[in-house]
Amino acid sequence: MKRALAILGIAICAVAARAAAAAEEQPAKADAAKGQKIVAQVCAACHGADGNSTIPANPKLAGQFPEYLQKQLHDFKATGGKKAERENPVMGGMAANLSASDMGDVAAYLGAQQPKPGAARNKDTVELGRKLWRGGDASKGLPACASCHGASGAGLPVQYPRLAGQHAEYLEAQLNAFAAGTRANDANKAMRTIAVKMSGAEIRAVADYAAGLR
Repeated sequence: MKRALAILGIAICAVAARAAAAAEEQPAKADAAKGQKIVAQVCAACHGADGNSTIPANPKLAGQFPEYLQKQLHDFKATGGKKAERENPVMGGMAANLSASDMGDVAAYLGAQQPKPGAARNKDTVELGRKLWRGGDASKGLPACASCHGASGAGLPVQYPRLAGQHAEYLEAQLNAFAAGTRANDANKAMRTIAVKMSGAEIRAVADYAAGLR
């Protein structure tokens, strides 16, 4: 009997230990209120207090998927002596002092904000932008942007970011960076494979078209 109880006790302890370990692995629930405070102190000057950047070179972050935002913040941060997956001197400095919990809080706050719409400004490229966004270009092996980012640019949670209403200048810069390989944190080189096939005119047209989606 004593031996059976001892075995039972060991089993219970083992289960408890596994449960405790699993609990430690679970990320803490994001706190948007804490995220708002961090945004006000660290992010607002460039991205706006509510994530609606008014600076064309800086992306709008309001309404973006929290998972995507958290991944980008993580990728900007150099850890363990390794270079950041997404190298950027400004964002690298901003992300350096953020913990994983901070990043989750910031992402939760910004993701909950209402994005302000943008507008396409070049009427001469709207047709080309629409064509590429909706149907791609089979002759060049270009898939439709909508196949991943949605017909309205709403994106797909976790996998593909929202692009609707984003600054055209920022989108153009990122597509050029993917094409040049200077931005390389895309899964399976998906965006690098696509962007390298696009001409400068096509990149500008798609970026401007996406800015007007809502």
